[in-house]
Amino acid sequence: MTGVGDGWLNALIGLMQGAQVALLQTLAALGLLDASHGQPAWPWALKLSGENLLIDGGQARRLAGSLAVLALVVVLLLLAMVWRRRRVAVLVAVPVLLLAAPWPDARVIWVAATPASFHRSPSGFTVQSIVQGRALYAQHCVGCHGADGRGQGALADARSMSPPNLAGSLLWRRADGDLLWHVMHGMRARDGAVTMPAFGERLRDDEAWALIDFMKAQAAGETLRTTGVWAWPAALPDAAVRCEGQSPRRITSWRGQRVRIVAPGDAQAPPLEDPRLVTVRIAPDAKSAPRDTDGCVVDASEAADAWAAFALVTGTPSLAGTTLIADRDGWLRARSQPGQAGWSDEDLLCRTDAAPRAAQPVVVADGLGALIARMDAQPVRFVKGGFVH
Repeated sequence: MTGVGDGWLNALIGLMQGAQVALLQTLAALGLLDASHGQPAWPWALKLSGENLLIDGGQARRLAGSLAVLALVVVLLLLAMVWRRRRVAVLVAVPVLLLAAPWPDARVIWVAATPASFHRSPSGFTVQSIVQGRALYAQHCVGCHGADGRGQGALADARSMSPPNLAGSLLWRRADGDLLWHVMHGMRARDGAVTMPAFGERLRDDEAWALIDFMKAQAAGETLRTTGVWAWPAALPDAAVRCEGQSPRRITSWRGQRVRIVAPGDAQAPPLEDPRLVTVRIAPDAKSAPRDTDGCVVDASEAADAWAAFALVTGTPSLAGTTLIADRDGWLRARSQPGQAGWSDEDLLCRTDAAPRAAQPVVVADGLGALIARMDAQPVRFVKGGFVH
């Protein structure tokens, strides 16, 4: 996440991403691109990098200045077409402006790309894909990356290079398409040595996307378990939901509204409905799944998968008694733990500021209202793989 004051940077990165995606779609519509894993392939070895601009604010400001100069040059060229009396002076000003522009370092704004760099996951980050990915991870990845994803598996020492820590920032810093490409095609060191084998002959595309979903969920949970916060935004897993008197729907259908996920404990009374958010209850299995006459509940057919997926994202197998709140954009923001009385500011676990957490949380009369106000005032400004989500 970036601070509210960095809105111009998010806009700049969004402009960069939008321009590249528009170019890709245009070339695909003209039939000039091949397909890669079911989507148009990026045809160049480089792409513009927003991630580096987040690290180097000076280069970001230089790029913004250069773009402003280019916009001015375009205006002057258009002016020269209609203003004949001053055409020479206007045309002379163009190269002067281009020479004076604060061009950024090309090594900062350009990074290596793969044919899948701009691919989007079709999985929907569902509870079913996360659970499917967990089985695939246990089959193909746990030996090197370890059960917790930290790269300390039993076979890690046999690799020419230590496996990366999947519980760190890697999955958030890489574009989803690049992750897919490396899973399917492997990775090599600069000297050509294989650092990760290719799984393209062992996994279908949909299985690779499911594997990525699991790794994201596991990384979010590991980060929360070890640091006490979601250091990087974690998406709300999607699932089928039934509500009394309504057609079945999915959690993502409430995008634009806040969603509260409740995993009731044994002696915990169902929460009261609250007009400020949608409440969805989950259960550990189909047998114990609540009825839709009690409000909105995850469908019994996906109950076990939902319980497992949310346990992963929260980094705990003891999910009973836990309540989660997602914001209007579908990002998990807050967690209430079993036995907790009321909400406090300390329950906001995905936050913009880096303020130290209080030793004793202060619970106010309307803690939920204060928490919602804080979430709305500090929306997630998440940059992944160099572009704004």
